[in-house]
Amino acid sequence: MIGYVHIDSCELRHAHGKLVMFLAIDRVSKFSYVEFKDNAGKMEGAAFLEAVVEAFPYRIHTVLTDNGMAFADLPKNRDGPSRRFLGPHIFDRVCIANGIEHRLTKPDHPWTHGQAERTNRTIKNATLKTYHDGDLESLAAHVLAFVTATNFAKHLKALRWRTPFQAICDACTKDPSIFKIKPRHLIPGPYTESIHVCGG
Repeated sequence: MIGYVHIDSCELRHAHGKLVMFLAIDRVSKFSYVEFKDNAGKMEGAAFLEAVVEAFPYRIHTVLTDNGMAFADLPKNRDGPSRRFLGPHIFDRVCIANGIEHRLTKPDHPWTHGQAERTNRTIKNATLKTYHDGDLESLAAHVLAFVTATNFAKHLKALRWRTPFQAICDACTKDPSIFKIKPRHLIPGPYTESIHVCGG
């Protein structure tokens, strides 16, 4: 069932400096969303999750992250008087506010978070190899264009050669109740009534 989203962050290094990229990918539809931040702190992690909730057209029920400080407190700080006084990590507060279950990978077991790790690696390899000139803003635009092309034009073997967008449309046809907006509103560029997906 769609709505189980892996979230991760990584650095994109370039001659002009570095970008911190946050990425979310649905484990079923493979739909991806990225944003760039100055840091990978807890405020940035929480802000990214809020943006993900807005960006995905359907309700997210589960989020899987690693144990980085953007997403969780250190294991030794998760219990105890200070945590009880301060309340949940801010990322968890966003999860609670949106009815999302937050799952963490086991410490030192990065392979349990493989989907996000692989997608980060794919984006790094595909974009940094083809991007040579320009500033960090141009690099960010280049990455966003790659992610958009993947979402709407790349036919994936894991999706039986559908695009992530087609997988979302099929899911909407099967169960429109979990959708907040019709998938056609995701399509980049001019809106066209002729596209027949989930509610026409």
